[in-house]
Amino acid sequence: MGMFPFELVRLSDFENEVRIVVQSAMGDAFWEAKIEITSLFVKGSTLLVLSRPKLEAWAHALEALSLGQAITWMQTDRGPTVSVQLEGERDCPEVVVEDESISMVTVRIPIALEDGWIADNQARIRCFIENL
Repeated sequence: MGMFPFELVRLSDFENEVRIVVQSAMGDAFWEAKIEITSLFVKGSTLLVLSRPKLEAWAHALEALSLGQAITWMQTDRGPTVSVQLEGERDCPEVVVEDESISMVTVRIPIALEDGWIADNQARIRCFIENL
């Protein structure tokens, strides 16, 4: 399957970015991915294993965001969690990536998300799921 790497999640503005890039399939039910964070201040990444339930949970999280609700994705699993708060402290959304289980590091990044970012990410997840 020639779809890797696949940029599943892109939350960005001109300075800050959180991306989740699917690197490869691990059999039929799991995918190896990487969360990449880039800002003027901090740059980092951590590995992540995605499953079909996690992919479906991201689709549901995007639906909640479209209704104006803050979300936390992958909270119940071991490994990193991603939260999106639409009303951050700096008058723009904030993305929080927590890596409690491995590095114990939390990164909070304000991102002035552009119009259409939810639809863009919904198209990405749809495309990925349709090509499984």
